[in-house]
Amino acid sequence: MVDNEGLAPDNSTKRTRVQAREITFSKLVQGEMQFQVPLYQRTYSWERQQLQQLWDDVMELVDDRLEDRPTAAHFLGSVVLAPERVAAGGMQRWLVVDGQQRLTTLMLAFIALRDRHRERKADKKAARIHDLLLVNGYQEGDDHYRLLPTQADRDAFIACVESSPKAGGPGNVGAAYRFFLDALAEGEENSGETWTDAVETVLGNLLSIVAITAAEGDNVYRIFESINNTGVGLSQSDLLRNYLFMCLPNRGELVYRSLWLPMQELLGPENLELLVWLDLVVAGNSRAKQSEIYRDQQKRLEPLSQDEAELQAEIASLAERAERLMRILEPEREPEPELRDVLERLSRWGGQTHYPLALYLLDLVDCGRCTAQEAAEALGYAESYMVRRLLAGLSTTGSNRVFMELPKELDKDGSPAQAVRRFLSRPKTGARVWPGDDALREAVRTRPFYKAGRVNQRFQVLRRLEESYSASEPVDYAKARLTVEHVLPQTPAQQWLDLLAEEAEDGESPEELHALLVHTLGNLTLSGDNARLSNHPFRRKQEILDSSALRMNQRIADEERWGRAQILARADELAERAVRLWPGPIENALHADDGWAGWKELHKALRAMPSGTWTTYGDIAALIGTHAISVGSHMRSAPGLHGAYRVLTADGRVAEGFRWTDGEQRGAPKALLEAEGVPFDAVGRAHRSHRLTAGDLATLLGKNDSDEWAPAQEPDDGQGTAADRFTTQLRANQTQETVEGVLSALRFWEQQGGYRAYGKAEETSCFPTLEAGTALDARTLWPIAVYPVTGTVEVVLQHLKRRPPFDDEPMRRELMARFNEIEGIELAEAKLDLRPSFPLEVFAAHGEELCAVLEWFVHVVALAEARRPLEDGPAAS
Repeated sequence: MVDNEGLAPDNSTKRTRVQAREITFSKLVQGEMQFQVPLYQRTYSWERQQLQQLWDDVMELVDDRLEDRPTAAHFLGSVVLAPERVAAGGMQRWLVVDGQQRLTTLMLAFIALRDRHRERKADKKAARIHDLLLVNGYQEGDDHYRLLPTQADRDAFIACVESSPKAGGPGNVGAAYRFFLDALAEGEENSGETWTDAVETVLGNLLSIVAITAAEGDNVYRIFESINNTGVGLSQSDLLRNYLFMCLPNRGELVYRSLWLPMQELLGPENLELLVWLDLVVAGNSRAKQSEIYRDQQKRLEPLSQDEAELQAEIASLAERAERLMRILEPEREPEPELRDVLERLSRWGGQTHYPLALYLLDLVDCGRCTAQEAAEALGYAESYMVRRLLAGLSTTGSNRVFMELPKELDKDGSPAQAVRRFLSRPKTGARVWPGDDALREAVRTRPFYKAGRVNQRFQVLRRLEESYSASEPVDYAKARLTVEHVLPQTPAQQWLDLLAEEAEDGESPEELHALLVHTLGNLTLSGDNARLSNHPFRRKQEILDSSALRMNQRIADEERWGRAQILARADELAERAVRLWPGPIENALHADDGWAGWKELHKALRAMPSGTWTTYGDIAALIGTHAISVGSHMRSAPGLHGAYRVLTADGRVAEGFRWTDGEQRGAPKALLEAEGVPFDAVGRAHRSHRLTAGDLATLLGKNDSDEWAPAQEPDDGQGTAADRFTTQLRANQTQETVEGVLSALRFWEQQGGYRAYGKAEETSCFPTLEAGTALDARTLWPIAVYPVTGTVEVVLQHLKRRPPFDDEPMRRELMARFNEIEGIELAEAKLDLRPSFPLEVFAAHGEELCAVLEWFVHVVALAEARRPLEDGPAAS
């Protein structure tokens, strides 16, 4: 039974015990009712990836609405509900058996939308959302809330509904609320209030949910199993294949043997699905979704369904595109050298962003409409667009959509390369900004390039820069074990700080200067001598770099010293090479309305901060690539800056002269932070355990790559094993008591069945690691990372939240609580999704207590593994 009415228990017939109703979110939650998540269900688990996918779908519907295109509802999925008792006042309760992730996410989106309305003084719109969707106005206590999450999520969710100081705190609930708050603020800044109103319409009325409800007393869990336990579903390409061959009763066997089967064997299932999607895109459907390939292809092919010859021709065309797709996936198949080179560079860059353009260009080459050289030039502009955006620190969000629109541009007269350059040069706020030469030069000098993009992308930029020196004996990158390395080390010894102190400006500490320079492109190089470089003084590094086969390293070795002047000079040299290697737009695409991307990133960073945290002007400056003084000046001039009170001086004090830039008085910053849970000492300094570093902020913005700090089993490289380097660094930098405490704890860990893995950076960190899962689902877990030089221990909650059993938030809270019971450890709850740390010296006096926490960790993992066969058995069948 399908209808569009609101939910109510159906007692009209005893036969129909289950109802399936397609309904919009606003109608689902209208009236006096409550959706209660059972306490035994797992906690809210959606993270940035799932939130972004939902938001991308919402944005497509918003675009359709604003451009007056026909708009169909987007199907979100199903929820399974069971009626509970009717509360006083006639309020109906529903038990959420399945679908709590969708319901919670939409509720949080509407809470953020309500708060966005409040920020711009649209009080009536805010009140409408609050009263009609979020609360039951005439109910008290827990009954007041339309959604009552499971116990572990309840306080965080209610804090958001009630706009308490702790709204947007740590955990997935707070992170989702901040995600939507940021997306709404950024979207409204770009598109105005009409856009925000369209978002509200889409969220409430254009997201379709199938609500499956049972009569009282029904076994709703059996219903849930019958819905979900239906075996392996057909893929989108499977559905398309079945449809096509249903329409080929006479030619089907021949077409399958001669065309479809060879194509399927060439590509494999995953790439076949990719091809079918790309086929839609290059045919002009720039809005095609990979999740809806079958529907869109069926709609496109329906007019041909009665003509077997036409359908055979379509499949033949698809098979030809399969060969071209393989030249993109495996560039060594491309026979033309110039085109092969750029396809190889794009392949090493990673991702599928360039696929629609590359496939269409290969179509043009193979049918004689353009030359391989013209196609290579066009792809070179695409490469330049992506590299320049990476160097400038611009987000990749929306880039896929930009490249999906490009094939239509190539249908116009003229050179394909110039068509690509014109399209990407066309000024547009947001996704399509192609930084010009001046913007590129400034970004190379100031941006923390080491924190941009993915590891392989940073490597490819440095590789291409090195290749531009045209060495007589080029490096064999396939054999060389090169990594991106810092010349000025990430963890500088005192000699480095003394050198920086000579160059620091008035009011600038050596540590602040180090933060500004260390991750910029001018300080980075490629090397296979990670262990030998370490954090040695520059004189020692000179000897190593001078013997390198890389020209860029020989140039560094020619310098007398390595400080601010040398790093900036090298940045300028590399910037000029980058300008030549990656040609820019026809005119500077970063027009005045866009402003500097760094300020937008500052605003996003402040919106991403959980309640109960603070940061410094220097941390934000290091994040966005500018000076702390410039950050302060911008914040004083930016009206209504969200979270400005969370930015403090380097020692944790409220800056002198702080004022609210929009003229409103929201209270003293110290009082606001204390209300969120940030402790201050007697002289007004915020506790450092609640401080977010530039690295923490980058993580919250989704910029940090986990590969940078993941452990690795490292072989002996001639300089001793990683274990030897770790022990050497530990003994050289820590007291004897601390060394013995750490090594004793690591031996204890091995007795529990774990092993030691080590980091790949200059400072050889140690990760006590466990293997878990099965051969088909293997995973590694480690509770802490030990840093022997800086003398810190990170509790890697950011890593654990993606691995069972610690993907369940209460388990991470329990781990944090056990550490906090030990004297000398104070992990802030606000850092539940990050990597809070404590001093390594705690091992000296409290080694046994730390071993007890490690033993508990092993026990929890083992218990979870023992339960997995019981939990996974029915689903596996």
